Amino acid sequence: MAKFAHDTIVPDSESSLGKKQQVAEMFNDIAFRYDFLNRFLSVGIDIQWRKKAIKQLKDLKPQTVLDVATGTADVALLTYKLLRPKRITGIDISEGMLDFGRKKIAKAGLQDHIELFTGDSERINFPDNSFDAVTVAFGVRNFENLDKGLKDMYRVLKPGGKAVILEFSKPKQTAFKSFYKLYMNIIAPGFGKMFAKNKDAYQYLNGSIQAFPEGQTFLNIMDEAGFTQTYLKTLSLGICTIYCGSK
Repeated sequence: MAKFAHDTIVPDSESSLGKKQQVAEMFNDIAFRYDFLNRFLSVGIDIQWRKKAIKQLKDLKPQTVLDVATGTADVALLTYKLLRPKRITGIDISEGMLDFGRKKIAKAGLQDHIELFTGDSERINFPDNSFDAVTVAFGVRNFENLDKGLKDMYRVLKPGGKAVILEFSKPKQTAFKSFYKLYMNIIAPGFGKMFAKNKDAYQYLNGSIQAFPEGQTFLNIMDEAGFTQTYLKTLSLGICTIYCGSK
């Protein structure tokens, strides 16, 4: 399996734990403030990013959807609201995040449509050709092995199915780059420490974004994993990118 630079970026370089275990512990630690910080640090625009990603599935009208690295189920809940599939399954390695997600699903009365499981995105515990669509929002950077994760997502997709991946990227406009660097290096970690008592999580966020193989490079990786008809859409001056591929 190919290895990429971001595969080796971890929350704590001095820890003896692997990336997967470190990421799970980090999200367990910040789960109680995760939704709040997402809204706060993105000034609410992250909701629009998720909506735009989900709308890439509109023409497909998927009835079964797998949301990988589902976290607190934001994408799962939005997918049901926008597309009304029969069944949405979410998996995540952080039980702490899933607990919050299940509470949100129960509050919305959608337990019959959305179900969350503890699961590894690189060893998805479902048979081949199980889902009409697979979604991932801000999760592929956290894969310990990106190539393996993408290939397993491809495996569980039905022929004709589509994967939609939403991920952070780096802005290209020179005038915006300086503010972006200040924000990611100083402001986001500062607020992370203030509200979630965890500065490292938001420093890891920046480190993993810097090392991530974005843009056409990522589409090439999707192609190598088996996906066809791959394309991307950049959002908000390049802060975020939607990547899509079919089976």
